[in-house]
Amino acid sequence: MIATIAAENATHASTLALKISNRTARVGIVGLGYVGLPLALEFAKAGFSVTGIDLVHSKVDTINAGGSYIQDVPAAEVAALVDQGKLRATTDFGLIAELDTVNICVPTPLRKTKDPDMSYIVSACQEIAKAFHPGMLAILESTTYPGTTDELVLPMLSNSGLQVGRDYFLCFSPERVDPGNPNFQTRNIPKVVGGVTPTCTEMGALFYAQALQKVVPVRSTQVAEMVKLLENTFRMINIGLVNELAIMCDRMGINIWEVIDAAATKPFGFMPFYPGPGLGGHCIPIDPFYLSWKTKQAGIEARFIELAGYINGQMPHFVVEKIQNALNEHGKAVKGSRIHILGVAYKRDIDDVRESPALDIIHLLRRRGATVTYSDPYVPSIRIEDELLFSTDAAAAVSQTDCAAIVTDHSNVDHRALAAIAPLVVDTRNALRGVTGAHIVRL
Repeated sequence: MIATIAAENATHASTLALKISNRTARVGIVGLGYVGLPLALEFAKAGFSVTGIDLVHSKVDTINAGGSYIQDVPAAEVAALVDQGKLRATTDFGLIAELDTVNICVPTPLRKTKDPDMSYIVSACQEIAKAFHPGMLAILESTTYPGTTDELVLPMLSNSGLQVGRDYFLCFSPERVDPGNPNFQTRNIPKVVGGVTPTCTEMGALFYAQALQKVVPVRSTQVAEMVKLLENTFRMINIGLVNELAIMCDRMGINIWEVIDAAATKPFGFMPFYPGPGLGGHCIPIDPFYLSWKTKQAGIEARFIELAGYINGQMPHFVVEKIQNALNEHGKAVKGSRIHILGVAYKRDIDDVRESPALDIIHLLRRRGATVTYSDPYVPSIRIEDELLFSTDAAAAVSQTDCAAIVTDHSNVDHRALAAIAPLVVDTRNALRGVTGAHIVRL
């Protein structure tokens, strides 16, 4: 691979390829969140000198002190790499002048109008451009719409007169982080990468191959950008389908969980997805709308995405309706009832509440006059309508509540024991599989 690159461009490409191969390249990671910090650790563990850049001073201070604020990143690993001089953090973008590579791992949220918010990418690229220099490899990892790298990032980095593919190298590589997954983490999740030019792709693939187990090169940045959107749109639409089926089955008195289990026995042509209280996390509820927005620019309506988004967005309302009906069956109204939420993280065994449906459920129940408490072993506090709520002891709260709702089924919570002391339970995750009782209501 190095010989191919050297033949194509004997100056910057061959020099950078050599630095990457012998691991003397100085690596920069912009954005030290769920994507950036684990990536920084993998390259530091591979022997590279890594500089993490983030504007949040508390993150920088924590890393430099050998600590971690991300559940999947052990503080001991951070401390060891900091002590070895392989990892440092800073708020100073000027240090990019000392680096050979830079990965951009900043947030890409949606606006309230569901349009992509590119402000974090733009701001990061503006700062990078000030210290950008010939021979650098830049890789955008932030999830975005197809065309972002070529249409937005490329002009900003080329303003200095540098030519992509000759003077510097630009790629897109979608992040595939799955918080809390014990089997697949940054190192062993296949890494897709596509460059603006073939040389860019080769440089990006060579770079990732030094620290990650498998690299999957694709022909362009647009293909790489679309890969992530396809992955999450696939999940979002299938979850929307099974959520709609759950609502249908509820109306017809059919157990959706039994239906899915039986269908999953088919050895071909079926993949089980499961209903729930709504979508959460930074990716699945958001990423498909990047694709929807982009296709609208081309005059195409993304009907599946819009419909699935609507159905998934209605699930917290459906859960609240289930709670209301369950209370009614027990002679109580939502207003004035004590309702305890079991689990507020957006999925099992993590501390992340981004886009969590639990927050919407709590908000809706409070609007209907309920007194709402919660317990979550991973989330000590949450903010609802400018009010800070704190996690309480689950057993004590459930024994004194009118209804308990299982919204996140953390594996270290004994839901069966809690159901035994609760007067009423609404289970949105099938955490009480096999448990029967008139006081148990399932999604």
